[in-house]
Amino acid sequence: MDIKITTLAGAEAGKVTLSDEIFGLDPREDILQRVVRWQLAKRQQGTHKAKGRSEIARTGAKMYKQKGTGRARHHSARAPQFRGGGKAHGPVVRSHEHDLPKKVRALGLKHALSAKAKASSLIVVDDLMLSDAKTKALVANFAGLGLTNALMIGGAELDQNFKRAASNIPNIDVLPVQGINVYDILRRGTLVLSKAAVEALEERFK
Repeated sequence: MDIKITTLAGAEAGKVTLSDEIFGLDPREDILQRVVRWQLAKRQQGTHKAKGRSEIARTGAKMYKQKGTGRARHHSARAPQFRGGGKAHGPVVRSHEHDLPKKVRALGLKHALSAKAKASSLIVVDDLMLSDAKTKALVANFAGLGLTNALMIGGAELDQNFKRAASNIPNIDVLPVQGINVYDILRRGTLVLSKAAVEALEERFK
């Protein structure tokens, strides 16, 4: 698959041949869903917590005598049915993470890249570099490329001027190539890869 390379200013800078094994697959929604679900579960903190009856700071003495009152039998005021008592079956601190085979994760990334290529939402630029960290200039470049909602993937090292300039622009994410992931690719409308990122991805999936 051949795709043209552009500069940030919108000028043509040649062509690049993308591997069909990475960018030419027929996207499978089931694989993408599995990877996104795995990613989001892994991101959950799992720090939600409610106190059970054993953790409530309240007297453990019997509320009143067992017989002769005409009322129901009760013991501790920490029981869940009483105001101020412990929570029955409440949330506890735990990990939401679950396993996903490494091959499925790699396949999910390929399918996400292929989905963007198939939808014509993939742009390859020669490099993501700016001489000055000026947001105004970068916004003008993005307007020329028609980018309003995009994920920008650079090489192994991001240009700091570009990263700073893009950090103030809403709906624009910038990541190094080692941080590329299925969820971020799918949540943005357009995927912008630098030439170095394309080379790194093809090297990674050899």
